[in-house]
Amino acid sequence: MTYNNLKYSLLFSFILSACSSGDRLEPDEMTGLPAPPQHFPAMPEVDYNPMTKDGVVLGRKLFFEPLMSGNNKISCASCHHQDKAFTDGVSLSSIGFSGNRLHRNTQAIINLAWATNGLFWEGGSTNLESLAIGPITHLDEMGQNVLELPQKLERSGHYKLLFENAFPSEKSEGITTQKILKALGQYLRTIVSADSRYDQYILGKLSLTDREQRGLTVFDTKCASCHSRDKHLFTDNLYHNIGLDDTFSEANERVEQGRYRITFNPDDMGKFRTPTLRNISYTAPYMHDGRFGTLEEVLDHFQHGIRHTATTSPYLSGFTLSDVEKDLLQVFLKTLDDEAFVTNPALRP
Repeated sequence: MTYNNLKYSLLFSFILSACSSGDRLEPDEMTGLPAPPQHFPAMPEVDYNPMTKDGVVLGRKLFFEPLMSGNNKISCASCHHQDKAFTDGVSLSSIGFSGNRLHRNTQAIINLAWATNGLFWEGGSTNLESLAIGPITHLDEMGQNVLELPQKLERSGHYKLLFENAFPSEKSEGITTQKILKALGQYLRTIVSADSRYDQYILGKLSLTDREQRGLTVFDTKCASCHSRDKHLFTDNLYHNIGLDDTFSEANERVEQGRYRITFNPDDMGKFRTPTLRNISYTAPYMHDGRFGTLEEVLDHFQHGIRHTATTSPYLSGFTLSDVEKDLLQVFLKTLDDEAFVTNPALRP
């Protein structure tokens, strides 16, 4: 995905310089939308884009809107299906504007309000407002000129009142790119998953089975260094090389190079952002290129497929995983599935 086009960098600098208006809405006042979980850390403040009910309503409609694409056929939801925890179930999608196959697997949208250290596999976006620019404009994805998008939505006749309600003090400006991205950001912050068996266990509402509890013990020993449970997010929001490759080609937008393609720091070669393990049963295939079709294959990699290079995570030095531990991990990881999340009607238009 291309993020360094100067025109869009300058555009987003302008976007961040402006603050949206409207009365602030505490998340637990959003009718039909999940409140911030009591066992999670506080949701980070976003001073330049305070959340409002009307802003969320607008952002949700835009997320499912095909007019957001150059051919009026592709929406954000085309690749982020709620029943798959906002992934698409394929290794590398080819349903975009150009029909070309993408180079990266579609990431889940889960609890991104707490992702404050970069987004996408390599951290090429710094916040949920800039997140949408790449997919909207990339010809292999939605193929829409973001500078022309406001006029396009204006002509549709369906959005004038929604934008006025979401940004009441800026009615005279009409629909703008800035408002589109902010509304999307507000909706994305409401996509919260925190009602799995694991969450019920943490809140003292149920007990894990013996095998689930043993799996949790294995998880804390083998996996929690990167998929941290401290904040119940199951990610450390950092970047790690987990030994998928031992060479790092410049082909296909240098996808194998991971975080390095953003920072050009040799220490970041082959590192990718730690994905959350929440709803992992719904989000196959796995890894940045979708190379593993099942959770079993992922664990097989950690059992006997790690390729060691200069940047491979030190957590994997001497790492071992027995067949018993692998089976118990799969039992525990299923406790992170949140059926209420993948069926919640409040997240749909």
